[in-house]
Amino acid sequence: MGEIKKSINLASRELSFSTGLVAKQANGSVLAKYGDTMVLATFVYKDLPIESRGEDFLSLVVDYRERTYAVGKIPGGFFKREGKPRDSEILASRIIDRPIRPLFLENLNKDLALNVLVLSYDKKNSSDILGVIASSMAITLTGIPFLGPIGAVRVGYIDGNFVINPTDIDREKSTLDLVVVGTEEKITMIEGNSSEFPEEKILEALTLAHEEIKKIVLFQKEFAKETGSSKQEIVETEEDLFLDKTSDIIYLEKKDEIKNDLLVFEKLKREEKLSLFKESLKLHSCFIDIDEEKKDSTVSKVYEKLVERAFRELITIDKKRPDGRALDEIRPISCSIGVLPEIVHGSSLFTRGETQSLGVVTLGSSKDVQILDELEGEKEKRFMLHYNFPSFSVGETKGSKGPGRREIGHGNLAEKALEKVIPSYEDFPYTIRVVSDILESNGSSSQASICSGCLALMHAGVPIKDMVAGISIGLVDDKTSKTLLVDIAGLEDHFGDMDFKVAGTKNGINTIQMDLKIDGITLDLIPEILKLAKEARIKILDIMKQTISSPNRDISKFAPRVEKMKIDKDKIRLVIGAGGQNIKKIVEKTKADIDIKDDGTIVISANSLDACEETKKIISLYTDDIKIGDIFDVKIVKIVNFGAFAEIVPGKEGLIHISQLDNKRVQKVEDVLSLGDVVKAKVIEIDRLGKINLSIKELGKTL
Repeated sequence: MGEIKKSINLASRELSFSTGLVAKQANGSVLAKYGDTMVLATFVYKDLPIESRGEDFLSLVVDYRERTYAVGKIPGGFFKREGKPRDSEILASRIIDRPIRPLFLENLNKDLALNVLVLSYDKKNSSDILGVIASSMAITLTGIPFLGPIGAVRVGYIDGNFVINPTDIDREKSTLDLVVVGTEEKITMIEGNSSEFPEEKILEALTLAHEEIKKIVLFQKEFAKETGSSKQEIVETEEDLFLDKTSDIIYLEKKDEIKNDLLVFEKLKREEKLSLFKESLKLHSCFIDIDEEKKDSTVSKVYEKLVERAFRELITIDKKRPDGRALDEIRPISCSIGVLPEIVHGSSLFTRGETQSLGVVTLGSSKDVQILDELEGEKEKRFMLHYNFPSFSVGETKGSKGPGRREIGHGNLAEKALEKVIPSYEDFPYTIRVVSDILESNGSSSQASICSGCLALMHAGVPIKDMVAGISIGLVDDKTSKTLLVDIAGLEDHFGDMDFKVAGTKNGINTIQMDLKIDGITLDLIPEILKLAKEARIKILDIMKQTISSPNRDISKFAPRVEKMKIDKDKIRLVIGAGGQNIKKIVEKTKADIDIKDDGTIVISANSLDACEETKKIISLYTDDIKIGDIFDVKIVKIVNFGAFAEIVPGKEGLIHISQLDNKRVQKVEDVLSLGDVVKAKVIEIDRLGKINLSIKELGKTL
């Protein structure tokens, strides 16, 4: 097959596909171009080993990578080549992975690898959105069983109007950044952030996005038709048939027992009961003829089917949740602040049911900002939220290997939710780091991190604009009815069909994220989801306010003090001095860090407020005009017969004439002064050449 190309107009720009030219050993490959942004998406599949078939997970790896040559750059650092993926690349991989994964059939016994490589980036058109579309096209071209294709768009809101696929420059002006992915009929993934965006406007944005998604899906179908690709069919294996038949037989016998085990309130006790039930299955007559080497694996597969079926019946038919809550009920919540010593700048503990997050805030100076080396250039990041999920939080014994994709994704979601209420640098000139350590987990730990982070920020004295809370809404879809669940726990997340996270203030939404395990939901379900999420969010905020209702007025005495001042930018050179000598002497004296901006803004950070004030005072001596009557602490730097020269600030001196040393007659300067002495002196004269005369006598001092 030679090269095949096709294009359409999408949001006033050309979206084009090409296949048959490159990466021809992949099962499916497509070059996708939008504007001058170009990505290569490749999809490869192999048969899974027999022993791995039928597992309850999809063997899919999604890897999105950016080459720095895409923007005409050479990588920084010692090695001058790309290394491990940046957080932004991991987040893009997740945006591609999450809407695609549920569209592969459960019994697809294939090892799947999806790679997206950014070849060119024009700094206008987002490569992550293009990556989703190109990935869908690459998979569709193979004909592998896949419930796609899918389309993706980004929705912005600029000057009161929705904009489809705003350029990266326009995104800076947008109050909404919403990624929507879907099939021709349904929405499969939502991820976005905003600033107190109204629920009804979110629905409007989703409706608009889906209209564009339909066009993209139709374009992919037409392109696939031109290439001659056709869908493969999955034939059920004997093992699949056995698993289905066996689970049907055992479920009729054990349904009540499984349901009773699921209704045990405490997570660990419930897991213990279910574990005992799983062990008992090995003795069931259905497994007598199973080879011992395969028995554990086969029993595990049947067990998963049984528990999932019982759980879904409990929810959809019996209307019971495993922990006894009503469908719209939030788990019990407790909040506390100051749980760590004051040496930690701010701390909180947020517990919702059996999910618990320790939130910790650290304040730093401008030198603590994170420098991000992205394709579009270097960026400074002064607010960070890091999410940690240690294995002990779920009673496991795994070692820590650093943050994985899930931790980076959850941390980013929580960070975006709180970022919108962080005060500006002008109002609060600190670098802020929030850490959420999950101490216990039974679902919705990312939303607990938002709540604990908000409480810790307030305890740390960060003047946030409003309080933020998050909640997750679940779904169990049995094809005839759809049951929504407020504040899903771990079991409901595992066996349910949806995790729809919404976080925001009392006024609106800051972040929204929807992940599914089914092939999508229709737009008519969204209003009820957002309504339930808002009601729950308001309840959680009310509980949080009982612990702390406004930020503390002052920061911890252990936190660095940061002060700002503004000088005429033409006087920056006076503060720095020749070869930096002036600023070096200031730092040496006060032990403060000084950051001078090009516009004349000076940010001073030190261990105490006194050190900041002293630094400001010294800087003012360089920049303010000295006037007759001003009084300074001066340092004696030179003694002559007729008096002493005193340093007012480095590089600026005045003369104390011998007649101005004391009220009584001084015979010899050395009788009352020595080199290095620091004394108070008053400016009594400034001649036409700018020479300064000082007096100690005028202050009524006796040396």
